[in-house]
Amino acid sequence: MMNALLEPGMLVRHPGQPEWGLGQVQSNIGGRITVNFEHAGKVVIDGRNVGLLPVFDTSA
Repeated sequence: MMNALLEPGMLVRHPGQPEWGLGQVQSNIGGRITVNFEHAGKVVIDGRNVGLLPVFDTSA
């Protein structure tokens, strides 16, 4: 799964919560991914249940 490749500092979006905005990965330990989102703050995601979407171009 793509979540295993996420590292601190990478930008992501949550596919089921677009209103949270852009998020920055804080940590990825044992499938638990901590992300700081623009409009939701710090959220811990269970990477087994949610596939976060990496963002490489923030101009869109």
